[in-house]
Amino acid sequence: MVTVTVNGTARTELGKKATKAVLLNEKIPCVIYGAHKEPVHFTTSIKEVRDIIYTPEFKIAEIHVDGTAHKCILKEVQFHPVKDTVRHIDFLLLKEDHPIKVTVPVLFEGTSPGVRNGGKFIQKVRAVSIKTKPENMVDHVLADISTLKMGQSLRVRDIQQVKGVEILNPGALPIATVAIPRSLKGATGEEEEPTATADTAEGATEAAE
Repeated sequence: MVTVTVNGTARTELGKKATKAVLLNEKIPCVIYGAHKEPVHFTTSIKEVRDIIYTPEFKIAEIHVDGTAHKCILKEVQFHPVKDTVRHIDFLLLKEDHPIKVTVPVLFEGTSPGVRNGGKFIQKVRAVSIKTKPENMVDHVLADISTLKMGQSLRVRDIQQVKGVEILNPGALPIATVAIPRSLKGATGEEEEPTATADTAEGATEAAE
C-alpha cells in the first residue's frame, strides 16, 4: 500500500470570505471527516496533493497538521468548472476496525490464450467498490486471465478473493473479454463462446451481497 505524506496548516477562519482568501493565496482548503471526531480544517498546496489526486492508483494519505498525523483516504475533489484548478478536497479519516467503502483498480495477471490466438483483450471495468477495514486495505484487486479464450469474458465473481475484503459490485458484471476479430469470424464462422465462469446462465443483474 502506497502512502503519500501531505503537509497542511490548520485553518482558523472558515466561511466563504476566508475560503476565497485561501484560494487567492494559491492554497487549497481541505477538511478531514470521520471516526466520530470533529472535522479538521486545513490548507495545503497542489504540490502536496498532486501524487494522490492525479493518479489512477489507490493511495493512503498521511496528513500532518500542526504536529498531528491523520491517516486518511481521498474522498472528494472539487475542481473549478472552467480553469480545472482544485478548489476543495475532502478526506476520510481511517479508524482501526471501522469498515469503509472505497474504490480500487482492477488489475489482470497471466497471459490469455485467446489473445495469443489473435483475439483482442478488452477491459470493461477499470475499478470496483470494496468494503473493508483499514487493517485489511488493498490498493487493487486481481483477476487471472490465463484461461481466457476468444469470445469468453471474466466477471466480478472471477476476481481473486482477499480475506477481509468484500467486493460490492454485482458478481455477474463483466470486467474483461477477449473479442473475436472480424477477420477470424469470417474465416471460421465461430460464434462467441460462453463466459469463462461455470455458471454462465446467471443473470447480468445479480445483486451484491
